[in-house]
This record gives sequence, structure tokens and C-alpha cells, in this order.
Amino acid sequence: MSKILIAEDEVLMLKALEFKLKKDGYQVDVASDGRQAMDKVRENTYDLILTDIMMPFVGGMEILSYIKNDPIKNATPVLLISAVGLENIVLEGFRLGADDFIYKPFNLNELSVRIKRYIKQNVF
Repeated sequence: MSKILIAEDEVLMLKALEFKLKKDGYQVDVASDGRQAMDKVRENTYDLILTDIMMPFVGGMEILSYIKNDPIKNATPVLLISAVGLENIVLEGFRLGADDFIYKPFNLNELSVRIKRYIKQNVF
């Protein structure tokens, strides 16, 4: 079973993502702020990480940078989530190694299809 980390500070968004991904058959860890997310990333291995860009304590760009600079974790797909779609933010995310950028609000079914693209194991 593939393991996904969701880092999102908006409670309703976090719960919706968690529910959908568990329903899709993934093992899901959640973090409601960037510090929790960094702790989980340091302690665990994930098949994919979804992280909001703007969160308390540690932002999604810092989490992304940590993952992509770690020789063991750098192959982990990271999908950035944000309500802010400024070109410089999007370009910075891709420059740091983001695999995809998802704008809020988004369709959960579309996100599910995107996730399956990045996770090699089929989960049903």
C-alpha cells in the first residue's frame, strides 16, 4: 500500500484530502503545520507528499527543498498546493524540484488521477 503525507493547515481541506486518499486505498499521514510535516518527513518514507505552500512555522517550499536535497528522499514526488498562483511562486517551486503544482480550489477526483500518475503502484 502506497503511503502519502498531506501537509495542510486548513482543517476542512486536510480532512477532505485525507478522506479521499484513504478511500482511494492509500495509507495517509497528516500534518496540520509545516513543523509537523518536517518531523514526519524526517522520520518516515513516503511514496508521495502533498504540501500546502503557506503554512505556520515551516512553509511548503522549505519542506520541498529539504526533500529534494536529501539523497535518500529526493526521488519522492512532491505536489505543491496553493491558493496563490503567482508566476514567481510557481516557478520557484518547479526550480526547487516540485513535481506538480495544484491550485486551490481543486477537484478531488482530478487530484486523485494526478496522484496515480506519480505513484507507480496501482492501488484500488
